[in-house]
Amino acid sequence: MSAEKPSIVLRCPRHCKKPLPASAARSPTPATDTLNPPPFEPELVVLDTNVVLDWLVFRDATCATLAADVECGRVRWLGTAAMRDELAHVIERGHLDAWSPQPATIWQAWDRWCTEVVPNVSADPIRTPRCTDPDDQKFIDLAVSRRVRWLVSRDRAVLATARQLRAFGVWACAPQRWRLTDH
Repeated sequence: MSAEKPSIVLRCPRHCKKPLPASAARSPTPATDTLNPPPFEPELVVLDTNVVLDWLVFRDATCATLAADVECGRVRWLGTAAMRDELAHVIERGHLDAWSPQPATIWQAWDRWCTEVVPNVSADPIRTPRCTDPDDQKFIDLAVSRRVRWLVSRDRAVLATARQLRAFGVWACAPQRWRLTDH
C-alpha cells in the first residue's frame, strides 16, 4: 500500500479564503518542506483616487473583487505621497459629507494596504503615455516607472491610455472589469 502525500491548498496571507494563483505554487523538491509553501510575491496595482473612494467610502460593489484581492494580499497596492495628498484634499473638500466618510478609517486602510513609494523620476517622460488630465498623469507615471501590472481607474482620460500602457506591460481597467487572473 503506497502512502499518499497530503494535498496542500495554498492560501493568501492573513488567512484569506481565496487560494493563491497557480503561479505561487511550485513542485516540492527533497529540500523543500511541503508544509511551508514558498514565498508569494503579489502582483502590483495602482489605484486612482476615485477607485479608492469607491472602495473605502462608497463601498461600491464593483470594487468588491479588487478590494478582496488587496485586503488578502493577492495584489500589492502602490501609491505616492502626492496620491495620498490628493485623497486628503478630496475628503477635506466636504463634497463627500453626505456619505459620512470616516477619515481615520480611510487612513488606517491606506497605512495597512498601500505601499507608499517615492516616484521613480528615471521614467522617460517622452515615451510614457500622456494623459489629457495632468492631475491624473501621476497614476500613469507610477504604473510605468514601477513596472506595475495593473492600473485601476474609472477616469476616462486614464482609461484612454490603456492601449499605449499595454506596450509597457500595464493593464488599465475599470474596477468592474478587474480580474486578477486575466492577461
